[in-house]
Amino acid sequence: MKKVVIGLSGGVDSSVAAYLLKEQGYDVIGLFMKNWHDDSVTISEECPWLEDSNDALIVAEKLGIPFQTVDLSVEYKERIVDYMFREYEMGRTPNPDVLCNREIKFDVFLKIALQLGADFVATGHYCRKGTITNADGTETYQLLAGKDTNKDQSYFLCQLSQEQLSKTLFPIGELTKPEVRQIAAKMHLITADKKDSQGLCFIGKVRLPEFLQQQLKPKKGKIVEVPSSENKFELTVPNFDDKVSELAFFARKPQYSLEDGKIVGEHQGAHYFTKGQRKGLNVGGTKEPLFVIETDVEQNIIYTGQGKSHPGLYRRTLFVQEPEIHWVRPDLTLHTDESLKVKARIRYRQELQEATLYKLEGGMYVDFEEKQSAITEGQFVAWYLGEELVGSGVIS
Repeated sequence: MKKVVIGLSGGVDSSVAAYLLKEQGYDVIGLFMKNWHDDSVTISEECPWLEDSNDALIVAEKLGIPFQTVDLSVEYKERIVDYMFREYEMGRTPNPDVLCNREIKFDVFLKIALQLGADFVATGHYCRKGTITNADGTETYQLLAGKDTNKDQSYFLCQLSQEQLSKTLFPIGELTKPEVRQIAAKMHLITADKKDSQGLCFIGKVRLPEFLQQQLKPKKGKIVEVPSSENKFELTVPNFDDKVSELAFFARKPQYSLEDGKIVGEHQGAHYFTKGQRKGLNVGGTKEPLFVIETDVEQNIIYTGQGKSHPGLYRRTLFVQEPEIHWVRPDLTLHTDESLKVKARIRYRQELQEATLYKLEGGMYVDFEEKQSAITEGQFVAWYLGEELVGSGVIS
């Protein structure tokens, strides 16, 4: 009998995943990952990880599977929290959920599972795994979108490797969320009606500014409003000698200065803000809401524009530096001067967009057919062929 260690998070998805594995005849062990316990920055008085861990225990008892808690808070702080502080300090916006999957669930956690004699680890992610048998008998693994298009979580797993996928099962990938809840209700699982968690990956309900203020001290600066008519956006498109020059032109970020707009308020630190952000600016009196169009952490200035259609929010092309390019399917790796038509997204839940990858020395351009809103440094772009996520990279 094959042994599977499942990450039981105390939510309905992993509960049903554990049930399905047991039904399929696996020897299942439930493990709860305790990754964070700094209550000074949680929003509510309740202790979310404790409640989740109790729910996970109750589910394990109901299913008759062994259960234990593993404390990964040291690794989590080193690999995720410290990384987040560094990125925000540089004016970038990290994605802790993608990192948590790569560094914690499918690395530290996977190693613990293998030490327990597991053949596989499993999670409650809404995605699927495909297997291609090659001519020489070896296998190539595919990361496929979940059947529930509303809940597809393949984007969060965009940094997984073939080695990690070979050891992973996604039991609920063929189901929709309502079907998962139905199964949980039928089996009288305590998590059947539990709301989905909204917090940072395994941290719980955290106020991000307070969280960041632990390391990044508040620093007063100016909020500048840049009018839509600012001529930086009315760039005359030159005639290009080659494709690389064209891509470099469209990937350029406008450079702002105080002269480009008017000062409309103050903030507590440019490193707390991210492109496309609307909340937390506390500036009233504008016809349309203000959105962050650029942050300058060196000068500690936030540049904003009115309305979500402000041209300063939009760009057609982004760049991924060589070390940040990751192929889930290494056999599809692009080499210098090669290109590939794909569908891509720059954030979770975004509709897939038509794009072309262009590989050159030192990195790769992702050129979208239509301009994208709030392309943000530090976030991940993931690209797909059909329903298969084949690669990703950190936006630079």
